[in-house]
Amino acid sequence: MADSQLGLYLIAYDIANPRRLGKVHRILKKQGLPVQYSVFTVVMKRPRLLRLLERIEQEIEDVEDDVRCYRLPSNTETATLGKQYFPDDVMLFTGGVNRILGG
Repeated sequence: MADSQLGLYLIAYDIANPRRLGKVHRILKKQGLPVQYSVFTVVMKRPRLLRLLERIEQEIEDVEDDVRCYRLPSNTETATLGKQYFPDDVMLFTGGVNRILGG
């Protein structure tokens, strides 16, 4: 994928310290959509994603915390079980995120 193309990414984290957890959550909440409390999807170009990951890296402790980022293909098939996180009246149209959330 070229750096100039938008990509769909899944970012998940497990942060040991509540203060660091809150910081990482706030950073991602400004950039993406929460799928679950510690799982976000973001749609952005690769250079912006790398800057986002660098910012998160500044907030975590390498020996205690775990942050993972996965690029998702545009034709991702998903299955959702249980209650969807977003209300029924929310419609998502951002570059593939609606497919992630079962739309």
